[in-house]
Amino acid sequence: MKKIRVLNVDDSALMRQVLASLLAKDSDIEVIGSAPDPYVAREKIKALNPDVITLDVEMPRMDGITFLEKLMRGHPMPVVMVSSLTESGCQTTLRALELGAVDFITKPKIDLREGMDEVAQDLIAKVKAAACANLKRTSLGDRSKASAQPSQASGRNGSQAMIKTTDTIIAIGSSTGGTEAVKDVLEVLPPNTPPVLITQHMPERFTKTWADRMNGLCRISVKEAEDGDSVLPGHALVAPGGYHMALVRSGARYTVQINQDPPVNRHRPSVDVLFASVARYAGANAVGVILTGMGNDGAKEMLAMKQAGAYTIAQDEASCVVFGMPKEAIKLGGVDRVLPLNDIAAALLAHVSR
Repeated sequence: MKKIRVLNVDDSALMRQVLASLLAKDSDIEVIGSAPDPYVAREKIKALNPDVITLDVEMPRMDGITFLEKLMRGHPMPVVMVSSLTESGCQTTLRALELGAVDFITKPKIDLREGMDEVAQDLIAKVKAAACANLKRTSLGDRSKASAQPSQASGRNGSQAMIKTTDTIIAIGSSTGGTEAVKDVLEVLPPNTPPVLITQHMPERFTKTWADRMNGLCRISVKEAEDGDSVLPGHALVAPGGYHMALVRSGARYTVQINQDPPVNRHRPSVDVLFASVARYAGANAVGVILTGMGNDGAKEMLAMKQAGAYTIAQDEASCVVFGMPKEAIKLGGVDRVLPLNDIAAALLAHVSR
């Protein structure tokens, strides 16, 4: 089997060394070089032709975002960003995902030895996913086409049609590539859309920044969920990073419960946790949507949603960055329709309007 060849780009020599040692834990990955800045990286990319690069967000001479934008225009390739947990780091990382980075990891804390195995596991999984990612979906050109097409689709289906909101819940799960895929769906939804619950695999701090960003782009309200939040039409709640989000019901009122129960499928938040609660409390009054992502989180409980009478949709392979989670849900028989990303918003609006 051909090894995945990785180039690490970071201005810190120590960080380059740490990333190389973490990646060396997997025999399928070979770190073929490193670069202290984008200028050196450019020459090494030409000389070594890596399969994946890890790219620091903040670097001297040229920042990671400027370099990423140039790279995706001139020589598109799989990129995993290495980001700090600061507010500016979150904003910059989300911009990197918009520009075509496949995924990101938060910078390992070099002074802490505990938890490094988990960091290595996460980094290795993301590099492997990046190596087989659908770069057409992450390219700058496809980004603009993708964001334009859903609006046209919803127009054809009448986004202002009367939508049945009573007791209806829309649950969305996603991972790698999901920040942009979810945006493509949410941007189309009209203000009278039924409540939307979203679990996107993302660390804490990033989810609030992302939710705030979505809130500025969408006609529905989007916020990071807090424990006890009401589930209301025209509102989307995002599971906070590091916490599970589950739907609960008291009489006719829906709320969300936020907890730090153990990770499920190695994730917290977990899509399976959300989907299981929606299957239990919303049953046939739900729509489940599973989007791009690696692994199988959400697949088992999407089947439970379907068995409870919910309408279920999976993103198709051609439009996914990584066709992992949708593929597993389809394989288990938990999916009613498989659709290109650009058709998903129109399909769920048509369903809840009937």
